[in-house]
Amino acid sequence: MYQEIYQKWLENATNDPDLITELMQIKGNEKEISDRFYRALEFGTAGLRGVIGAGTNRMNCYTVGQATQGLAEYVKSVTDNGSVAIAYDSRIKSEYFAKVTASVFAANGIKVYIYPELMPTPMLSFAVRYFHCDVGVVITASHNPAKYNGYKAYGPDGCQLTPDAADKATEVIEKLDIFSDVKYADFDNSLKNGMIEYIGQEVIEAYLQEVIKCSEADDIDFSEFKVIFTPLHGAGNKPVRAILDKIGIKNVTVVPEQELPDGNFPTLPFPNPEFRKAFECALAIAEESKPDLLLATDPDADRVGIAVRENGEYVLLTGNEVGALLLDYILKRKVEKGTLPKNPIAVKSIVSTELATKVAESYGCKLIDVLTGFKFIGEQIAILEEKHEEDRFILGFEESYGYLAGTYVRDKDAVVASMFLCEMTAYYKKKGLTLTGVLDQLGKKFGYYKNMQKSVSFEGQSGMAKIKEICSNARNNPPASIAGYKVVSVADFITSVETHSDGTTTAINLPHADVIKFTLEDGSSVIIRPSGTEPKIKFYISVKADTNAESIEKMEKINNSVNENGFC
Repeated sequence: MYQEIYQKWLENATNDPDLITELMQIKGNEKEISDRFYRALEFGTAGLRGVIGAGTNRMNCYTVGQATQGLAEYVKSVTDNGSVAIAYDSRIKSEYFAKVTASVFAANGIKVYIYPELMPTPMLSFAVRYFHCDVGVVITASHNPAKYNGYKAYGPDGCQLTPDAADKATEVIEKLDIFSDVKYADFDNSLKNGMIEYIGQEVIEAYLQEVIKCSEADDIDFSEFKVIFTPLHGAGNKPVRAILDKIGIKNVTVVPEQELPDGNFPTLPFPNPEFRKAFECALAIAEESKPDLLLATDPDADRVGIAVRENGEYVLLTGNEVGALLLDYILKRKVEKGTLPKNPIAVKSIVSTELATKVAESYGCKLIDVLTGFKFIGEQIAILEEKHEEDRFILGFEESYGYLAGTYVRDKDAVVASMFLCEMTAYYKKKGLTLTGVLDQLGKKFGYYKNMQKSVSFEGQSGMAKIKEICSNARNNPPASIAGYKVVSVADFITSVETHSDGTTTAINLPHADVIKFTLEDGSSVIIRPSGTEPKIKFYISVKADTNAESIEKMEKINNSVNENGFC
């Protein structure tokens, strides 16, 4: 079957010279042809994501066009005068795919607002809300390796698509012939006739003003504060620098080798600020300038990682540690200023640290747990907005380095997070404290929490089958103990039932999801979840102890018992 599809592509895929070359190069190579054509990239709530190249299982102008045609027909089914906002990052072919997307929407009579240059993902969410669009699209693969690109789709609320909207679009996409059923308009002609319009500077300024409104830095002196920032060749360069300048941070050094956009990411193996390799260029500069903080945003600037000075060394903090610190800082500052709203609310994902729950409780702040995926945090903001109570929202975060303060967008935002990380570091510096010192204070007060994520990759068709097998085995044959600790409950988020060791059950009041959580007798937990955007299975390990040393020891013990197949 895939040989027939391959032949069809040989005859019809002529719009991109790179595809023609690749299709000819794989001629007669059964394995390569199979991998590119054995399936179509799946369109879901996260849109599309895949390796760039020729084939139905690749990101290219045709798979992008087909997805856009399906999304356009969905829009036309719900409104007569639809509109869309489009953004893109620095990845290979991102601008090209963005213009293909715009051309298809325009051909379908849907008004297009598109940024004229690369922009962070949160600024796409902002544009959707600013222009009251029906959908939004950003071309990005976030922090994936250079060979990937993706297509994130958003609804009118600025959140990623709901399952219902994604299902309806998918229904259309699956019926479309990828070559004959997709409509295209000429991009330049559509600019002239007004069907496509570039987004102006006033929208960017409006976004930055909304970010500044969130700041707690009006009484912080930044005169002796130094930061090194790297956008990792991505979209964060201009907006992060602009926002730091606006709140008064003038001593900002941008890593020169990583300042300009480059989808090949030549200075690092992959552009993920979770890992120390992303900071190597910044660390080299830091040896001489000794800044207070190192910031790194990923290519689409929705995630940010940091390194802080501690005893002359630079220590990377995890997403969980940063999330707990930010929540504590923002609540503390609002209490100091007398601006803490009545009944404040914070939101985190179920795989994020329970330290945040303890921090929230100490301030009388309600903390809501949601499924992984920032759209679920965005939904909680929408619930507050409907009741005109959005001022109650303090912070939303995920352990994967995504944070949002403010309600101006519905996605994680490295721009506002970078602002808060700088002002928080400067605030504590004046008190003679480092962020690691503040973390230790939280540990002494609430217990020492440690969290770890293990990701195992399984590429290709066989890899997908392996991931399903691991999840099925964990669900149907759960372990009685992990690392010598008894499993006291198994929560299956597909069935929405948590089964306890005494045979009783508890309902899980969250949407269905392919997630399994094992809670151990000492309160530790292990969560298994296949990635929604990458060919990976993820294990989230969480422990708590009375001392930092005990928490490290316990983490190592449980970590050693978790292997790529589940548990030993």
